[in-house]
Amino acid sequence: MATRVTVWNENVHEQESDDVAERYPDGIHGAIASFLEDAGFETRTATLQEPEHGLTEDVLAETDVLVWWSHCANHELSDQVATRVVNRVHDGMGFIPLHSAKNSKPFKRLLGTTCNIKYRHGGETERLWAVDFGHPIVDGLPESFEIPETEMYGEPYDVPEPDRTVFISWFEGGEVFRSGLCYRRGRGRIFAFRPGHEEYPIYYQDEVQRVIENAVHWATPNEGAADPDWGQNDPIEPLE
Repeated sequence: MATRVTVWNENVHEQESDDVAERYPDGIHGAIASFLEDAGFETRTATLQEPEHGLTEDVLAETDVLVWWSHCANHELSDQVATRVVNRVHDGMGFIPLHSAKNSKPFKRLLGTTCNIKYRHGGETERLWAVDFGHPIVDGLPESFEIPETEMYGEPYDVPEPDRTVFISWFEGGEVFRSGLCYRRGRGRIFAFRPGHEEYPIYYQDEVQRVIENAVHWATPNEGAADPDWGQNDPIEPLE
């Protein structure tokens, strides 16, 4: 059975900027869903403007991995939907926040920190280095690859120590950034991937697409052990 992927996008820049609409005529969510569908995943999209932001209980119940792009409207997501997403991650749904989704309500709640960074606009070159070169998310990728123009993100990055750091980025202005981080929360796997500013055609780049495809495979839930029996329990062994 194919992994079921929901690609969520706030879908604001595409409506407010002609340049972004021209670059991503089907929206950033449409561009990402298209290459994931070509890779064999069962995809659907959802946006901020839909009822319940397109993330109803039923939609999330039928989602194995949630890919999330957001930027200027993170605050507009309802707390109810944010809680719904967090709960599904704890239950086992994979979560892949892209670019400024580091400031999304679900990601910040899952990590418990500000997720603050340094940043700079200007179209600098970014070079991503695979520093965990045995990780499945780097399968089929070179040791490093470049994004010709992008927004700079710089350390320090206020996140908890990750389980694995998969990529580190260097920018033309000299900064570095932990640009591919893996976490586990409950049963769910999280991969935070930095690239993807709306002003540049980053999601059409082969290496970026391969990272996201690999991340969806990695974040797909497995069956795991039986659900834990929380709360007060009778002893397994006899007690005197």
